[in-house]
Amino acid sequence: MAEIQPLNALHYDPAKTGGLQDVVAPPYDVIDAEQRAALVARSPYNVVNIDLPQGDDPYGAAAVQFNDWRNDGVVVSDPEPAIWVLEQDYTGPDGRQRTRTGFLARARVTDYGPSTIRPHERTHPGPREDRLRLTRATRANLSPIFSLYSDQDETASKALATATRQTAPWAQTTDDDGTTNRLWRVTDSETIGTLQQALEPAELLIADGHHRYETARVYAEEIGGEGPHRYVLMCLVALEDPGLTVFPTHRLVNGLTPDQQERLADAIRRDFNVEPLADEQQLAPPANDELRIGYIDAHFRKPLMLSLKDPAIADAALPDHAEPYRHLDTAVLEALILKGALGMTDESIDHLDGLGYARDFAQALELISGAEYDAAFFMAPTPVERIQAVAATGESMPPKSTYFYPKVPTGLLFNPLA
Repeated sequence: MAEIQPLNALHYDPAKTGGLQDVVAPPYDVIDAEQRAALVARSPYNVVNIDLPQGDDPYGAAAVQFNDWRNDGVVVSDPEPAIWVLEQDYTGPDGRQRTRTGFLARARVTDYGPSTIRPHERTHPGPREDRLRLTRATRANLSPIFSLYSDQDETASKALATATRQTAPWAQTTDDDGTTNRLWRVTDSETIGTLQQALEPAELLIADGHHRYETARVYAEEIGGEGPHRYVLMCLVALEDPGLTVFPTHRLVNGLTPDQQERLADAIRRDFNVEPLADEQQLAPPANDELRIGYIDAHFRKPLMLSLKDPAIADAALPDHAEPYRHLDTAVLEALILKGALGMTDESIDHLDGLGYARDFAQALELISGAEYDAAFFMAPTPVERIQAVAATGESMPPKSTYFYPKVPTGLLFNPLA
């Protein structure tokens, strides 16, 4: 059962920062050095100063900076518990305009399992350690975990819709990609109670933020006992929300030896039907039950569509995995191509040794045309129902199997752990 509580949030004082526009940022794991510098240039209070700290002692620097902001009144403590409704208007990579609605609250940290919370992707040890050290230093959740819940009777969505109609947003920001984020502060006990009751029987599914949730579990046990450290900041969105979308993350490989190139060609011929495409724009396969992967390499530059010849091939390659997992294009590609033909290991995949990812279709093509990578595999979007089915078996999908869009900004709220 999911235990959701309002929180006495820490947040920026808009009067001190000139609103939230120049102090929020994308999640830390999608920010490169150039973007970080641009964010810092916008405001000395931009959240990347503490969520993606730098220097000889980055975690100590983050703690000092965060404490200074609190002492100076730049970051203030909310006087009463509240939940915060987040509405995001966005245009997806597919060009369609949508609105996604969720709410920010604190969720009790539990072990993974049925009827509580489930992950859906494998994690890496490096980011887990990084986020744990940052949490120890700041004693706060600086960014929310993005999780999903079922709201089939629309009890929660109706309560959120009512809350947003009653007042103007507390804050509004626009991301670099054009996404507009509107935030409402809700202290009404009836609304909060309705949301708690609606989610009480729910099983939560982590969409984004697996490393942060595993950090929260470790941190809670380190501190021990009861207290605010037993909760973690979450943005919760209903599975039924019409604005919930999942896009693919494409795979690229480089540094291939002649022997690997030959094994790759052999594996493609053996396991896949190969269909030449008239145009590179056809490389992105649609979401359907047939396992199809777009393929192009930097040498021949001929776009191809690969279709798995027989599901039995995936069954044989993934004998120790549940049926829903064996239907994932990312899992089949990992087993047959990345590990099978190219000899990659879990460790080399985790450390991006000869492997890269691209969420943007045009970017993936550009990396091939510039010969920065030897070959690209274009994946289909994974339906939410398939993600749920894999998670229900207790398995985790390969890294970067999903791309939930848009991201939830960092810096809207902070959750104090002490």
